[in-house]
Amino acid sequence: MNSVLEISQWREDQAAHKARASALTGSRRERRKLGTREPVADFMFEYYPYTPMKLETWFPGTGVTLKVDADHEFDFPNYVSADGQTELDTAYRDKHRNRIESTLEILIKTQSREEVFNCFGLHEWAMVYQVDRQQTRHSDPLRVSQQQVNSLVDEIGLRCTHIDAFRFFTEGAAPQNANQLNIIPTRENQREIEQPGCLHANMDLYKHCMWFQPMLPGALVLDSFELARDARILDMQASPYDLSGYGYLPIKMEEKTGRAAYVARQRQIAQHAKILRSRLIKALGPPLSEHFGGALVKFAEDGTL
Repeated sequence: MNSVLEISQWREDQAAHKARASALTGSRRERRKLGTREPVADFMFEYYPYTPMKLETWFPGTGVTLKVDADHEFDFPNYVSADGQTELDTAYRDKHRNRIESTLEILIKTQSREEVFNCFGLHEWAMVYQVDRQQTRHSDPLRVSQQQVNSLVDEIGLRCTHIDAFRFFTEGAAPQNANQLNIIPTRENQREIEQPGCLHANMDLYKHCMWFQPMLPGALVLDSFELARDARILDMQASPYDLSGYGYLPIKMEEKTGRAAYVARQRQIAQHAKILRSRLIKALGPPLSEHFGGALVKFAEDGTL
């Protein structure tokens, strides 16, 4: 049964969302005006191609009906109004059913696996392994030599489980990852190998939220954005790039203490992501439970698979 929000309540929720989101998007808007760029924060609006306006847009989520009147309409695509109320059109869920189901399968399988914390954030190092400086993906300078990059990858090894990190590995780095894992991450095997300790898998919770934003409560979307931002900061602090000019001090992965500090932060992000992933599964899942043979119903009820 849907919950019903009075006009005053949902307008307050909408305003609070806009204020919270604006605090997250304001610096991006300012840099665009000035024609400048910040490689960590702006990544959130470039790699994930969603505008500040989209992030600032509030939805109540599936299962919530809003009371409306002529002066307080909730006029957004995919919502339908009748008899002084508006709610998400069921046609939206039906239209995106296949994508929702495939996303849920990845989320559920990822959530059920044990976290792995032995990659030591070397994906950014693998992207510049054995290449000339002119071939690196970022314009920012390296804080270590090319020899140090190559030596650390050779010493520690590569154990990346995420296709959207692995696909940027250099030609020399990719075979090392396959040797360590005995498998190469692909889009086809993503649902079979993605695991909840992975920084990029946890960042992608934001992407999944934006795919289905009209179905999700605004707080979940913003929580996922903040987690992805924190993961991106850790990602780049652990990289071989010198980002101190932007205020990001390096986590020195070439040192044991640096790797220990990275894993500690990685664990914190994974713990937070587990909670958000559970919320996302519950928000997307119940209407589609028959696709999963009842497993999703049980998950929605008690959080187990």
